[in-house]
Amino acid sequence: MAPRFRDRTDAGHELAGSLQSFARSAKTIVLGLPRGGVPVAHEIARELELPLDVVVVRKVGAPGQPELAMGAVASGGARVVNDDVLAHFADAEAVFAALAEQELVEVERREALFRAGRGPLRVQDRVCIVVDDGLATGATMEAAVRALRTLGATRIVVAVPVASRDAVSRLKRSADEVVCLLEPLWFRAVGQWYEDFGQTSDAEVARLLAERAHDGGPSR
Repeated sequence: MAPRFRDRTDAGHELAGSLQSFARSAKTIVLGLPRGGVPVAHEIARELELPLDVVVVRKVGAPGQPELAMGAVASGGARVVNDDVLAHFADAEAVFAALAEQELVEVERREALFRAGRGPLRVQDRVCIVVDDGLATGATMEAAVRALRTLGATRIVVAVPVASRDAVSRLKRSADEVVCLLEPLWFRAVGQWYEDFGQTSDAEVARLLAERAHDGGPSR
């Protein structure tokens, strides 16, 4: 099947058309998941004249089984746990706490790199439009949604150009709203729906965030 989007900016432009009700809302902020979600989020924020920020999420893998998620940590020090997985480990809370601290160091490192001295993420009492370039399983996005809940967001809207049907179903259980332009019956990978799906660099993420900050980015 032919790609639907030219690149992430094109995908953001199409998504913005489905999010017009949020344009210029004083209580709304657009959040990109780095790295690939940020160019999409940047275009949405630009067209809707909204502030842009980034929410960094890191999975906390189980000891000896790094692909098995005990939970996740995110921007603002938020922590979410997978109780079903923790139930299988002795001293699970202590183990998770120690591993979470290690991952939070990486979250803070990335935030410092991306924000370049700007203030920390603030979402309390705000509507958050959380954006990625696509969802295969939706696990990282779900962790972001749960983390934003703990940080006090009043409403969370997940916005993606393309996602598997399973991922959309998963996010509808945790987010207040899911906006997805394309839910293909046969979904192999996010990149198949883009003509240009080149890797987004850390430097590009930092540049796009700084550009929106200069144009009236996140209010402090």
